[in-house]
Amino acid sequence: MESFRKVIKGWLGKVLLILFLTPLALVGIEGYFSSGSSKDTAKTVNGQEISNKELENATKSYSQQYLSYVNGDETLLNQSFIKDKALESLIARNLLLQQAEKLGISLSDAQIEQMIAQQPSLQENGKFSEALYANYLKSVGLTSQALIENLRQDHALKMMSSMVMDYALVSKVDIQQIANLQTEQRTIHLASIKLDDYKKGIQVSQQEVSDYYNKHKNAFRQVASVDVDFVLLSPTNLPAVNAQVTDAELQQAYAKFVESQKSTVKPSVKHILITADSRSDADAKKLADSVATQIKAGMSFADAAQKYSDDTDSKSKGGVLAAYEKGVFGDAFDKAVASLKSGQVSAPVKTQYGYHIISAEAPAIKLPSFEAEKPRLIAEVQKAKMANAFSDTVNNLNEMVVGSDALDTVAQEVKGVQVQSIKGLTLGMQHPVLSEANVKAKLFNDDVKSGDRNASSNIQLANGDVVWVKVRDYHAAGEQTLAEASARVKAKLIELKATAAAKAKIQKALDEFKTQPAATVIAKNQLSFEDAGVFTRSQGLKRQIERAAFSVPAPKAGMWSVTTASLPNEFVVVAISNVNKTAANALTPEQLAELTKLYQQLRGQQELDDYTQYLKSQAKIK
Repeated sequence: MESFRKVIKGWLGKVLLILFLTPLALVGIEGYFSSGSSKDTAKTVNGQEISNKELENATKSYSQQYLSYVNGDETLLNQSFIKDKALESLIARNLLLQQAEKLGISLSDAQIEQMIAQQPSLQENGKFSEALYANYLKSVGLTSQALIENLRQDHALKMMSSMVMDYALVSKVDIQQIANLQTEQRTIHLASIKLDDYKKGIQVSQQEVSDYYNKHKNAFRQVASVDVDFVLLSPTNLPAVNAQVTDAELQQAYAKFVESQKSTVKPSVKHILITADSRSDADAKKLADSVATQIKAGMSFADAAQKYSDDTDSKSKGGVLAAYEKGVFGDAFDKAVASLKSGQVSAPVKTQYGYHIISAEAPAIKLPSFEAEKPRLIAEVQKAKMANAFSDTVNNLNEMVVGSDALDTVAQEVKGVQVQSIKGLTLGMQHPVLSEANVKAKLFNDDVKSGDRNASSNIQLANGDVVWVKVRDYHAAGEQTLAEASARVKAKLIELKATAAAKAKIQKALDEFKTQPAATVIAKNQLSFEDAGVFTRSQGLKRQIERAAFSVPAPKAGMWSVTTASLPNEFVVVAISNVNKTAANALTPEQLAELTKLYQQLRGQQELDDYTQYLKSQAKIK
């Protein structure tokens, strides 16, 4: 049902989306658990330290979450706010863990080990596999005890959170009211009055400007902005380049292609692992040497692996590692693999896991012939030549721009290129050239804030073009002065006076709507209404119109409930002819259950926040 989808997509869904960032920070974000602690302490919570390393990891996690909401543009992130948010989350996490410990909410090592053993991904033939578990620990860079402690904390956090969140009380009355509000349908009619004629002849004194500014200073705050000149250079601005390709260049390109193809092929690696788990290191070394000698004497690698290897996962497969990745067994292992010729067997190599006897084979690779690759290589070499020519031109122009501190140098040297200007560019403003993150980094860096007004060196854009920028003026974030805000204040006062004049002209009609049928009022007055349609909340109306439309009571039969709304250069009469409150009754039990679940999650999160705030008020945080 469409009205129910609007409930989920409307304000309640948006609030839930924002609030649920908090529990994500408390439970389940990887990297919060100590992966090497720092001696530097960010905060202490009841004597328990939060290290700067933990804070750094938490801040990165938060940044990754917020980046998805700004399309990956880091310049739009308020890093100071994110760091504060991350620290608050870590404090809340520590408080909940401490409270869990006081309440005895904890799993024993044995319970956690049983949970681990029951994980399907760590089982082979229905039984727990020590080898799979060891490989998992290697992949996450943890010891078994560190993993157990992380799982213990994670379980305690989830238990503490669920104790509060899962039992939030939600009444049927609350749910029905939310359903009524979000599914209520209103038939809306709009009459627009343009303010241009009303603004003619309106005078605003300097005293009025000053008085309004002093009363509404907070309304005249500004984000940081720059007035900037820039010049854009594209390869298409330059004359065509002679891109003839020689046979020698093609042969060189083909040789490079062959080398790159070979380098991407991973070798097939086999090993026999002799551990010191059940024997001394000396005995492990002795056995490894013996196995290597037997292989050298003619014993097959597969037979030796089956008989001697302690790697239970690969021994039955001839010692073959399922997918060899550098770093899994350490540098010594990787160096041995790199040094082996195809089919050659290494001497025993010691790592932290024991002694390895290694064999590596380079798989056969089928390469396309030179003739087959020739058309592609020609295009590739031509593209490289044009790119090099463009790069040389950019380098020469860059010396001129930086040396003369003038962007018009580029316009003088290259036909069809001109210096462009823009005023009041902010970090959040969309611009086809200046919105790229590396450009904004030049426009809003600390040097510019400190007064640097020099032309920049060339900045590479994502599409391959190049831009030079020169900041003319930097406007710091904060409250505008009266002089800076004067034009805006004057425009605002003219808008207010024009709106008041327009409203005064139709005030008689607005009063008549309260006591007379709508048709009678419309016939007597010069108001032209358009049928806007039937709307629910959060359905795309302009905010001012929506607020007005849903602020008036339901009209009686034949009557309209009328109010007004102000838009830029427009005064709007908003009328409601009908209110349908029965749509909520059409919700199915399943939809009401889903709405109840969403609202309960919202209430639960609010109660968890209140609980952590209470713990914080009782804690010693330094």
